[in-house]
This record gives sequence, structure tokens and C-alpha cells, in this order.
Amino acid sequence: MQTEETTLDKIRNRPRFKMYTHLSKEIYAENLKKYLAEHKGEFSGNVNTEVATICVETNYDHFWKPRLSLRTEAEDDKIAIRGVFGPSSAVWTFFMFLYFLFSILWMTFFTMYYVEKQIKSYEYPWALTASFVMLFCIAVTYAAARFGQNKAKGEMKKLRKFAEESTLQFEEKSS
Repeated sequence: MQTEETTLDKIRNRPRFKMYTHLSKEIYAENLKKYLAEHKGEFSGNVNTEVATICVETNYDHFWKPRLSLRTEAEDDKIAIRGVFGPSSAVWTFFMFLYFLFSILWMTFFTMYYVEKQIKSYEYPWALTASFVMLFCIAVTYAAARFGQNKAKGEMKKLRKFAEESTLQFEEKSS
């Protein structure tokens, strides 16, 4: 089977994939544990019958260290393997919190400025400046996320290779 024809090839555009296998959850988990043991110095992780989390072994640990999360689910008479590439859930949650916080503050400060102008009050002369500061904070958060993603590109390639070699052999063509 060629990689271009699989669902795994869509990882370049979206960091998710879904494959079907004829193996049971237990057998798939055992095969994944064996593959992980064979590549002990390069990858580390935790594997059980429902979920597996794989990381690339490095000498450093940065905030955007990518992980491959594999989840096995029963669908009809097949087992679906869902994979997600990305940082830990704590990092995603932190960045979403920052985006949410800065966006709400921007809307609040801009609304204060707009209402002040409409009623011709001058109680909040700092509101427009504060709204621009929040836009700057959103831009800095975005830049930090992009920096982390670029820094982790090599590790993402290794995780993609791991996903291809460890799970592609079990993929079934859906007809």
C-alpha cells in the first residue's frame, strides 16, 4: 500500500487521522508496545488497549513538545484507530485560555471606548489604548504558538514516521 493513498497522508494539512484495522484492541496494543520497545531510545510513551501516547525522546523539553495520541474505538465490526498530533493537552488549554482572556478583555475595553464616545463621557480615556494592548497580547500569543510549532517540526516528522511504520501496516481499505 502506498502512503499517498492512505488517510495518514492528510496529516500534512490536518494533524488528525483515522484508520480501520482488522485487529482487536488488545492485539493492536501489544503490537504497538513491541514497536515502541524496538525503538526505545528514539520514542517513549504509554500504551494501553484504549489510548496510547507517544513522545520523541530529546535532551530538552520545550513547551510545544509534540505527542502522538492514538485512540482505538469499536465501530461496527472494525476497530478504528484515531490519531492526533500536537502538544500536551495542558499546553493547548493554556493557549486557548490566553486567546479567550485577551479576546474578552479586548471586547470589553473596545466597548468601553465606543460607549464613552457615544455618550460623550471621558471617564475611560485609557480604554482604546488598553484594547490595542490586548490585540498586541493576542499577536504575541499567536507568535509564541507558531514559534513552538516551528521548533517542533523535526519531532513531528519523527512522530509521523512512527505513525506510518507502527499503524499503517494494520490499515484496512474502506470499501
